[in-house]
Amino acid sequence: KVKDIFFDFDMYDIREDARQILTGNARALAERRHLRFTIEGHCDERGTVAYNLALGERRANAAKDYLVSLGVGASQVKTISYGKERPFDPGHTEAAWAKNRRAHFIIDQQ
Repeated sequence: KVKDIFFDFDMYDIREDARQILTGNARALAERRHLRFTIEGHCDERGTVAYNLALGERRANAAKDYLVSLGVGASQVKTISYGKERPFDPGHTEAAWAKNRRAHFIIDQQ
């Protein structure tokens, strides 16, 4: 099972905890090269729509680049940004925002 990773406010750097998760994700995906998946980049509600779409794209691409550096085939991965449009947690607190700053992994239908 692949797991989501999370980001600090206004950042798209892969955190240490996220590196460990991505390493596990890469192991699972490398064993299943036939799978195609999408990484969705998400942001919290702060910032403009345009800014968050760009930040979400950078987050998704950072996750993809890290996976590819671990041996996942680039052709297995698509990225998309939803910015702040699809929050995981609709709250307006730091705890909610922390859940929304993420790269979410979706296994595509075969």
